[in-house]
Order: sequence, then structure tokens, then C-alpha cells
Amino acid sequence: MAVSIALAGKPNCGKSTFFKAATLANVEIANYPFTTIDANHGVAYVRTDCPCRELKLTCGHCRDGVRFVPIELIDVAGLVPDAHKGRGLGNAFLDNMRQAKAIIHVIDVSGGTDIEGTPVPVSSHDPVDDIAFLEHEITMWVFGILKRNWERLSRKVQAEGLKLEETIAQQLEGAGITEQHVKTALTRLKLPRDRPHMWTDEQIIQLSDTLRAESKPMIFAANKIDVAPQDNIEKLVKLGAIPVSAAAEVALRLADKSGAVKYIPGDPDFVELPGLSDAQKEALSKIRALMNKNGGTGIQKCINETVLRLLDLIVVYPVEDENRYSDKNGRILPDAFLLKKGSTPKDLAFMVHTDIGKGFLYAVDARTKMRLGEKSELKNGDIVKIVAVK
Repeated sequence: MAVSIALAGKPNCGKSTFFKAATLANVEIANYPFTTIDANHGVAYVRTDCPCRELKLTCGHCRDGVRFVPIELIDVAGLVPDAHKGRGLGNAFLDNMRQAKAIIHVIDVSGGTDIEGTPVPVSSHDPVDDIAFLEHEITMWVFGILKRNWERLSRKVQAEGLKLEETIAQQLEGAGITEQHVKTALTRLKLPRDRPHMWTDEQIIQLSDTLRAESKPMIFAANKIDVAPQDNIEKLVKLGAIPVSAAAEVALRLADKSGAVKYIPGDPDFVELPGLSDAQKEALSKIRALMNKNGGTGIQKCINETVLRLLDLIVVYPVEDENRYSDKNGRILPDAFLLKKGSTPKDLAFMVHTDIGKGFLYAVDARTKMRLGEKSELKNGDIVKIVAVK
């Protein structure tokens, strides 16, 4: 499970409720800042169509034809202004951000918490202000790492003819920034590569901001739509945010678990089961109205958008028997892997096991029975048998 997504935002924006909704993990949820001090790690899932329905098979690994592929979700400490200087739990937050491939920025769209995360009357804070502040804090964190040794490193690049991209990437390795991220950023900014020792702080901040966007792509979750003014929701949706009610998702998942409803995460509706009290029916009616208005609770949409669109990943199913779509024990479609779009069968082989990757000969498309070479490009939903030297 190599994909790690961070839940970020100011204190009291609903991150821990989002985390519980996505993972059903037991986390402390309270109406005061810094409830989350140490990062919570849990398993969330990307939702995709399972191929078993199309193949008229029963795999036993999906729910009504819906397959859930695990990823890691990290609920990090709440962020306050000047966190990059160590204010609040800033250092803990930024340390926990290192391994994340992308960020879901949870925003209190109700405007019921100020920039510090302190409760205020609903709609008295503009949630749009929360977007820029989080991006600024991560940018300044990257800048701080670069600036510490910039003069020495930039002069060393100049004197010894070192590769600028490689030198910067080595400095930022702990922040999850790669040489490819640096190459892309430098190309986009057109900074003078032959004189890095003469770059101004503004230019280094500009580089840091581009590296943040490249290495930590972000999606906005406009949380608390169940209590938010419609104007606030519409403002954030225009900026690309996904409307979310983490509280409604928690209620539905717990109701599904207890047998009160049938609900598959990501569905736009649910089925009420017999035996509900009038109070339960009334509560579920309010949730249904919210879902009808917004196309669901938004939790699963945020996860899918982050993994499948922002990170551009696809789902591929490795099998050992291409005729039965099974492993050697007869389990149908036992595994699902997330790979970068453009990945090859050889990339998949290495993900399954290093030895299989090293011994890779060719692969077989289980649907068409056609042979795939090591440079063939895999597609979302492919079922693949790998043939390797043992």
C-alpha cells in the first residue's frame, strides 16, 4: 500500500471526522483546537468497478460489483499561521506531511471557526481565506529547508559543475520532493540555472511554491455542508472544492455496519432496512436530502479524485491463471494494484514482487489472451498474467 494521502487543515475543521468517515477508525473528535496531536494513520479505499460483473463471475472481494482498493490516510495535526516557524504543532504537522503523495485540504465551509481553529459564530469567518494560508505554510516550509544551506550549495554547484536539479532534490529528499519535481519546476520558472548563488529570496520562494504544487498536489474538501450557509458552499465550489459532510458519512457507515441501512460508500443514496425507529427515520431523511442536493456525502469522491485524477493512478488486477482470472489457489481477482497511468507490465511485476520483476519475460492480457511486452502500456481495469523466470 504505497499510496499515502494526508488530511490537512486548520484545527477544528473536521479532519478527524473525515478520517473516521473514511476509515471507521476510532479517533478523538472534539470541538476544540489540537484534538489531533499525533498523526492518525488509517486505511481508506479508492472505489472502482470490479471486473467480476463484466466477466459474470463472483470474486468474493467486492461488494455488489464495487471494488475498494486500500490506500493510507494520514490525519495530521491541525495547522495554524506561522506553523513553518514552529508555531502551534507546526513542526509535527510538517514532519507528517513528508510521506504524503497528495493532500486533501479539509476546510470548514460553515465559517464557524477562525483561522486559528477557534469556534466563532457560523459564517463570521470567510473559508476562502483558509486555502491560501495552508499553501503558504507548506511553501515556506520548503523554502526554509532550501534556504538553510542555499549559499553553500549554490556556490558548490557553480564551482564543481554539479547538476542543479540533483543538488536541490538531495536537499529536499526528506520533504518527498524528487529530482523530476525539481526539473519540472525549473523548466516552468525559467530561473537562471548558471547563477543560482545570485537568486533572490523571492525567486527561491517562487521555486518552493512550484515544488509544493508539483510534489504535494491538493484537493479541497468543503466540509460541514450540513450546517454551512449556501453562499459559502457555492463560493468554494467555484474554486474547485468538493462539498462534503463527514458527519453524514460517519452516520451512514455506522448505520450500514449495524444493519440499519444498506449503504456502499460513494453511492448517492442508501436503502433503509426494516425495524427503524421514527427518530432514526427522521435523521436518515435529513441525510438523504443532503445527499440528493450534493450527489452524496463527498467523502468517497474526495478520495477518488485525489488518487485517480490528481495522482493519475489506475487499477490493475494481476492473476496467475488467465483463463480463470484467478491465483494458484483458485481465488478470483484476488489482488488490485494502483499504478501510475502509463505503467507497463514490468512495472506491475516489480510491484507484485522484486524477484518477479527481475525475472520478467512477458505478460498476458487475460481478457484478450494477447501477449504484452515489457513496454506495453497498461489500462485502467486490466487483468494481467505475468510470466517470469523462476
